[in-house]
Amino acid sequence: MRVRLFVMPLAAGLVLATAAWAHAFLDHAAPAVGATVPAPRQVSIWFSEQVEPAFSVIEVTDAAGHRVDAADTHIDPADAKLLHVSLKPVPPGRYEVRWRVVSVDTHHTKGDFGFTVAAKPAP
Repeated sequence: MRVRLFVMPLAAGLVLATAAWAHAFLDHAAPAVGATVPAPRQVSIWFSEQVEPAFSVIEVTDAAGHRVDAADTHIDPADAKLLHVSLKPVPPGRYEVRWRVVSVDTHHTKGDFGFTVAAKPAP
């Protein structure tokens, strides 16, 4: 009985502590991290936690550092863990994606990854 009195509050404390330390980290993306793809129309990033759209942004730049996104980062209406940003037409080359998000529990995270747009094969 004494063990139960000790273990139950300890277990509850661990559950609450885990929930309090949740952060939204990149789960996966499209285009995928490091992928070589045909020219995409948008970048989509799935996070491990729900994000606050008003405080979250995705920026995409070309090799020269010029932004190629439409500055329209938005949450997916069907999934609060998914952000999208539209892209302007992009030529073949290397692109850098930088993201900064605030999860619904107010924790800030950021990261970056790259992808390459492949040249169209010759006919």
